[in-house]
Amino acid sequence: MAKPWGMDGIREDFCFDQLPEDMDHFEPNQEMGVNRMPMLGTAGIHTFFNGPESFTPDDRYYLGEAPELGGYWMATGYNSIGIVSSGGAGMALAQWINDGEAPFDLWEVDIRRAQPFQKNRRYLKERVSETLGLLYADHFPYRQMATSRGVRRSPLHEHLKARGAVFGEVAGWERANWFAREGQEREYRYSWKRQNWFDNQREEHLAVRNGVGLFDMTSFGKIRVEGRDACAFLQRLCANDMDVAPGKIVYTQMLNAKGGIESDLTVTRLSDTAYFLVVPGATLQRDLAWLRKHVADEFVVIIDVTAAEAVICLMGPEARNLIRKVSPNDFSNEANPFGTFQEIEIGMGLARAHRVTYVGELGWELYVSTDQAAHVFEAITEAGADVGLKLCGLHSLDSCRIEKAFRHFGHDITDEDNVLEAGLGFAVKTAKPDFIGRDAVLRKKEAGLSRRLVQFRLKDPQPLLFHNEAILRDGRIVGPITSGNYGHHLGGAIGLGYVPCQGENEADVLASSYEVEIAGERFAAEASLKPMYDPKAERVKM
Repeated sequence: MAKPWGMDGIREDFCFDQLPEDMDHFEPNQEMGVNRMPMLGTAGIHTFFNGPESFTPDDRYYLGEAPELGGYWMATGYNSIGIVSSGGAGMALAQWINDGEAPFDLWEVDIRRAQPFQKNRRYLKERVSETLGLLYADHFPYRQMATSRGVRRSPLHEHLKARGAVFGEVAGWERANWFAREGQEREYRYSWKRQNWFDNQREEHLAVRNGVGLFDMTSFGKIRVEGRDACAFLQRLCANDMDVAPGKIVYTQMLNAKGGIESDLTVTRLSDTAYFLVVPGATLQRDLAWLRKHVADEFVVIIDVTAAEAVICLMGPEARNLIRKVSPNDFSNEANPFGTFQEIEIGMGLARAHRVTYVGELGWELYVSTDQAAHVFEAITEAGADVGLKLCGLHSLDSCRIEKAFRHFGHDITDEDNVLEAGLGFAVKTAKPDFIGRDAVLRKKEAGLSRRLVQFRLKDPQPLLFHNEAILRDGRIVGPITSGNYGHHLGGAIGLGYVPCQGENEADVLASSYEVEIAGERFAAEASLKPMYDPKAERVKM
């Protein structure tokens, strides 16, 4: 376990200085070293150096422009790898400063991933001690941190906990990842194979496909953009058409000058002068910084309203039957078609019902004022007993979305992935003039795609996919799996990944033989450019 230092402050003249020897802290490591290499026991110590080093909460350094202060660039927190990283980090930062955009995907080390609360010293003392201690441990899939937990909680947290939720943490948010059965331990048992929650995920996944599931997605980042020029501002930043009627919801990306994806989001027009943006919780600071950086002479106000509303998602073919039990509003396709929202009464409260989905089923995201969220949850779960409502976690959300080939920002789509090659051209309206990235999109259309994002399903139902497994096309490695999970409806592991296709059409891409290599073993894979689950998106419009 790492030992924190400097909690009471560091004197101004301290620089690469030495601390007093601490043999009590060093001795356990020395004993393990001697056990591994006995000659260390008689070699002696020539120089005993005890000095501090700086570490960040996730052991990755901070690079980029400070989100709160334009023109202030950072390269700090190098976690013992400053010399190793210096050349590449310096080159990347210099190009970033010169161009105003990152030269390639740097999200892993981007300063904008940091959350404002993470400057809290008690948080840092606990979390950094743990992450540094785990630096050389086995980095199991889905590994959860044990320290500095419970900082950000949904109003539904205690309700979910009482019903068996096993929580994970992203950007400080406690999120229900899966639900334990009665009598089942509420802990992760880590493995590179099927972990102890695999069957729980399967039950939740199939409940969403065949019945109705409830997800707490309060951790979504929520941003209001308001003002006289809100429409013009978002038209310039977003690739899709933002000049829609109030009540409409638009799926879009914000692009950089290279046509890469800076943000993947939905934008709801609340009124002529107000829009509501929903982004992943992990990218909220990044998206806020991007929006604020690009305000020109428009009259707009950008407000983080994440904490103001909880988000309760009802997803599955029985979602309409359930919501009608707790709300008198009209949820028919005529009154509330896909891609629209309406203000509703629900229980004894009020909400906005957004008809969108990230799992590929009929459903609604209910945006509820934080003070009413617990009541609305109670009303829904009480009524849900009659239709088989199942509480679901983020693991099943991810497995459902990957069956539908929905992209995940930071894995499948990044700022160096062209929006057309990512298969998202349907959300780009080049007829609209002067949005950021438009010229790059047009150039890519003219030159043709050099790669395509493809969905894969392993034909053997046993192996698992996580990400970064090698994709082989006709026996040759062509790239990595960008994200993976198990498709419980499709009956095998599902992954997404880019395949080179210069000068090829869709038929050429699919005519090849594909395999995915997992731990040195190759497995045959089916490939598709369309979602393998509900390719015509009929279920979301039921």
